[in-house]
Amino acid sequence: MKQYTKKQFKRLRVALIFDSKRRTKYIVKHNIFESVGDNFFFQPRIIPSDPKLIRFHNNVSVASGVTFINHDLVHNVLNNLGEGEFAYTAGCIEIMDNVFIGSNATILPNVKIGPNVIVAAGAVVTKDVPENSIVAGVPAKVIGKFDEYVEKRKDNVTYNNQQLWDLFYEEKNR
Repeated sequence: MKQYTKKQFKRLRVALIFDSKRRTKYIVKHNIFESVGDNFFFQPRIIPSDPKLIRFHNNVSVASGVTFINHDLVHNVLNNLGEGEFAYTAGCIEIMDNVFIGSNATILPNVKIGPNVIVAAGAVVTKDVPENSIVAGVPAKVIGKFDEYVEKRKDNVTYNNQQLWDLFYEEKNR
């Protein structure tokens, strides 16, 4: 019971840290996940129920609202059918090097996200994601290549707030 209480306290503590950089430091320091590589960033305030079934490699950023689902609770319903005993099922998730997972994406159990991948906001990842890809949609499908995106972004210019508003209205008034 003591170990369970400790885990729950850590989950609550993560949720109460408002600054995402401090939250990430806490997660790393307290070994919340199975493993975490260098240059890891975790913006969500909610820790998955089975964090020890998740591995993050190097240079991984997870945006806000991302959900990692490691288990399936359908056995609760199946066991009430009177057709036998159905087991609780769980699975691992592994995120390789150089991965960005966009806001509100959902990663399901037994998924490996290859190196050099972008998972678009809102995507639902139901199967392994090949390296050097960009995936989006429900279920997530490959829509582009990571290396092409990197090349495209190299020439981007940084704008201040006023410039961004000017560009916004310029585009809307076309």
